[in-house]
Amino acid sequence: MRVALLCCLMFCAGASAAQRVISLAPSLTEIVVELGAQQRLVGMLDAGPRPAGLEQVPSVGHYSQLNTEALLALKPDLLLLWPGSVGVAQRDQLQRLGIATLVVDPHTLDELAVQIEVVGQHLDASEKGRRLASDIRQRLAALSERYHRQVPLRVFYQVWDKPLFTLGGQQIISDALRVCGGENIFNELRVPAPQVSIESVLQRDPQVILVPDQAQADAWRAWPKVEAVKAGRVWASDGALERPSAAMIDAVESLCHKMASHT
Repeated sequence: MRVALLCCLMFCAGASAAQRVISLAPSLTEIVVELGAQQRLVGMLDAGPRPAGLEQVPSVGHYSQLNTEALLALKPDLLLLWPGSVGVAQRDQLQRLGIATLVVDPHTLDELAVQIEVVGQHLDASEKGRRLASDIRQRLAALSERYHRQVPLRVFYQVWDKPLFTLGGQQIISDALRVCGGENIFNELRVPAPQVSIESVLQRDPQVILVPDQAQADAWRAWPKVEAVKAGRVWASDGALERPSAAMIDAVESLCHKMASHT
């Protein structure tokens, strides 16, 4: 799988387990905790609330604002990197530093299971990683079977409203919608987070609209003829959908149930 290839390219096979890890994405921080390896975290990129127990872990910056000096001072032997969390120039800089880097970028929920296994292998948590991955695969199979639709629901996933941004079809959330019997109405777009027009959304007439918060949900009342608005299917999405970790599967299951219960 693509994510496994990325991991293998950036980290030598057979390397000993990392002892001083810096996580450069909230989703990867969550995975470290889920693997029970949080004692190896010596630094983390901040973006929103931290998982419990990590309050004292040093910060190495925020999204697109990596503090390279702080990172180097912590002497990591492994960086966990999601490409979207760090700008291109700083990613190039990190590569030149020669620190072992595990780059993971899952575009499907199956790839997420692979990611968790690979991270576990490098944190001396292989068995826990295999169990988590196996649980994810079993739950996904059950959800896909239960919520499959012959004709998928048309779903608009709104990242932000001013300007209006959505997600392209190769993002992991688009795969989550498929598991739940839905389809991203902008599935054909390959840009990760494309800007779209309100006219293009109205033309595709989504049956479900997912937005970041209730205020943005309420704003859709201005378009009462949209099927999702008429049916009362404009919902604030669970933030866990945007953090690919084992916890994301709980958010997917909740979304599947909600979509099925309101159609």
